[in-house]
This record gives sequence, C-alpha cells and structure tokens, in this order.
Amino acid sequence: MQEKGLGLQLQAARRRCGLTQQQLCQKSGLSYSTLAKIERGAIKSPSIFTIQQIAGVLGVTIDELMDGVVASSPALPKRTSKSGVSFVYFDINGCLVGFFHRAFTKIAVDYDIPLETVESTCWHYNDAVCRGDMSIDQYNAALAKAFKLDSFDWASYYLASVDPIPESHELVKWASEHFKIGLLSNIMPGLIDEMLKRDILPKLDYNVIIDSSKTGAIKPESRIFEIATQSAGVAPEQILLVDDSRTNLMAAEKMGWHVSWFDDYRPRESSERVRQALYFEE
Repeated sequence: MQEKGLGLQLQAARRRCGLTQQQLCQKSGLSYSTLAKIERGAIKSPSIFTIQQIAGVLGVTIDELMDGVVASSPALPKRTSKSGVSFVYFDINGCLVGFFHRAFTKIAVDYDIPLETVESTCWHYNDAVCRGDMSIDQYNAALAKAFKLDSFDWASYYLASVDPIPESHELVKWASEHFKIGLLSNIMPGLIDEMLKRDILPKLDYNVIIDSSKTGAIKPESRIFEIATQSAGVAPEQILLVDDSRTNLMAAEKMGWHVSWFDDYRPRESSERVRQALYFEE
C-alpha cells in the first residue's frame, strides 16, 4: 500500500465532508494520533478495519477511499482451503460466546418482572439497536420505561452473561494462523470493543470486523453480506461463514458463500466441522 497516497486520499475525503481530524476521530472511534499518522503517511499499514471505520463515517466505500492508491504488496490470503475458502467470518453470539439468555433471567429476578415480559421487551427493540437505528442510550431508556425503572444498563447484564466458548476460541486462533479472518455480528454499539478489552473475545489481528450497528444492516439482510464481501476483498465463493443461525447461513449461501453451522451445545463437534471445511494440504 502506498501509505502517503492513502493519507492524502483520506485527508481530501475528510475535508470534502467538512470534518476536522478531531470530528472524524469522535465519529469513527479512532485515536487522534492514529488518524494524524495515517494522514501524513507515518503508519505503514493501517488495517482494513481502520480503513473501513473511516470510510463508513465519510459515507464512501473502501474502493472509493482507496481509488488510485497502489498497494506495495498484494493482499494475498495466507492459505486457500481445498474447497476454495481463503477468508473466514465468525459470528459472535452463540459461536464465540454463549448466548446471552442468562441476562434475561437475571433482569427478571433483579426487578421481579415476568421473564416473558423481559424477553419480549428486549427483543422488540433488538433489531433497531443492532442496525444502529436506535442508540444504546435510547434502548436503555426504552427498557427502563417498560420495566418502570429510573434507569437501566443493558450492557452490564449482557457482558456478565456471555461466557467465552473455549473450543471456538481455539478454532479462531488456529484459523487466524492459516487464513484471513473476520467477525460478522448482529450486535449493539460498543459491545465488541468492550468484549475485546475484557478478553471475552480472542484478541487477534482481525482483517475485518463487521459490526451491524456501524453498517446500518443486520443478518440475514443481503446488504450486510454485500458489505462483508467487499470488506473481505475476495470473491464470495472464497468466504466461509461460521454462524449458529440457520437463517443467516441460508442468506450467506444465496450470496455464494460457504457456510458451517455452529452448535454451542456441541462446540467441539462444531469446531471440528469447521476445520474439515477448511482442510488444506501442507
């Protein structure tokens, strides 16, 4: 990648949007020093995730942001499986961490609210928050109102209820050694960053992180798979999705992806299925 060229492209795009460096940092979540170094060409190889964050804020595609920027070395996959896969996307809830149903039970007990009421209320707003149509503060306010509370903090209940799945963490680490990898999740704002900080998710050099709350689309909508394909930088038939939802897997298959169902009740068997799907010759 011609880093200085990228820096100038980024700077020009930022200015066209009428944003200062500080404003872009606030909207993208990048540190000021990181953005400044990219713009002046001091950072040698910004990750695709960083470029994706910036492009999203500026309202352009990665291709548009990178237009005219020449790579110094081709971004080739580490390996390609016998089935042609070179990029693996992992879902989070139900794949890398146990599903968060325990949060509903804890809320019901803490506030003496029927479990059915808690579940139906939380799920009523879930898609809107995961799609970014509703902020986490608005979600908390809506739940507080429904539960007749002064305030509410969903993130604290969520983070306390999602335990890492050791077998899938081993799988992701193994996959990262041989393939390009990414996260692709329907998730609320800020939770991926918080899980990484707390070691609930494996701390790896992910090539791409598709956070639904930042993309404005959720699985199984075709738009999120289009974004994920573009961000991966490979053809659809070179992508494998590991997910616990049959609906999401069917949507990915329609896009031409390979898929592997993950059953968090049988994580070792599920992990072995993924390894078999990613078989390659040494």
